[in-house]
Amino acid sequence: MGDSSDSVSLDIETIPFGGKEWLVETSKGCVSVFVCGDQEKPAIVTYPDVALNYMACFQGLFFCPDAASLLLHNFCIYHVDAPGHELGASAISSDTPLLSVDDLADQVDEVLNFFGLEKVLCLGVTAGAYILTLFATKYRERVLGLILVSPLCRAPSWTEWLYNKVLLNLLYFYGMCGVLKECLLQRYFSKVFYMLISSSNEVRRGLHGVESDIVQACRRLLAERQGSNVIRYLQAINQRRDLSECLKKLQCKTLIFVGESSPFHSEALHMNATMNRSNALVEVQGCGSLVTEEQPHAMLMPIEFFLMGCGFYRQPAASITGQTLKLINPASSSTPCIAPELLSPESLGLKLKPIKTRVADDEV
Repeated sequence: MGDSSDSVSLDIETIPFGGKEWLVETSKGCVSVFVCGDQEKPAIVTYPDVALNYMACFQGLFFCPDAASLLLHNFCIYHVDAPGHELGASAISSDTPLLSVDDLADQVDEVLNFFGLEKVLCLGVTAGAYILTLFATKYRERVLGLILVSPLCRAPSWTEWLYNKVLLNLLYFYGMCGVLKECLLQRYFSKVFYMLISSSNEVRRGLHGVESDIVQACRRLLAERQGSNVIRYLQAINQRRDLSECLKKLQCKTLIFVGESSPFHSEALHMNATMNRSNALVEVQGCGSLVTEEQPHAMLMPIEFFLMGCGFYRQPAASITGQTLKLINPASSSTPCIAPELLSPESLGLKLKPIKTRVADDEV
């Protein structure tokens, strides 16, 4: 979809997963939004990491059975892709101005305006988590809660800045070459997970067949990316500023997931320590940055508790099953269901130490 001169949005291309892709024209350029679900339901806005789109970043979470009953059944999902990262995107014209992280956050605000959304939950991964966190600091009244996966919040260290410069040079001279794809895969996945599925064909045919499909699909998707479009997103992230002081003023509840093998583990710990008490940190053992794909099952229970803390709760009806779970927003209901004290971090087991999940030894 790339660069477009159309004045207002409205590509409505039906996509196989029961949703539609919209091309929304903003003051900062076009942005692709895949909408999945009933738009009358509460909204969750997602934003992916560098070089990924919504499919590579979030389908592992949203399409596992338990998450489908919890999230897809009860919310409308608005997957916002970084400019030029949607499926089939063409190269953005070199005449198009580069966008800063503030521009990307402002695009999210304009997307909400386009769809008539007042308040949303936000779900972002790494660079996408930074964009949505920045959005939350600029438009606090529009964010009900943040779910951040291996997030960034500080300006890049010299090490990260130089490493990103190397990636930018590879992209500029060679495009999405093999070396660059391997570097990105190591950014997303834990070393153990990545090495298991990359070491031999025997492993690919064995116990880790499902995981192999995940990484192989991610590699194929990276091969389809326009290198010049990835450069624009990576440049914006490499010039980001420190949000630490702004985080102290955030009032919305925040749930942070981070894989213990993530290159951005220390960023998540810093973010958790900086924010106020309305946040919780979940460390996932045996996992890299892309928890949504590598271990999505580890996210389900914390997300359900988080939704309760944000004011959503189970409808008290004996006929409701796991497949027809209802979440009701108390703001639209006069009948309380859960006492406020039951929604505190202490009651959810999130105060003393992070929740950790462990991969069984026989699975590794």
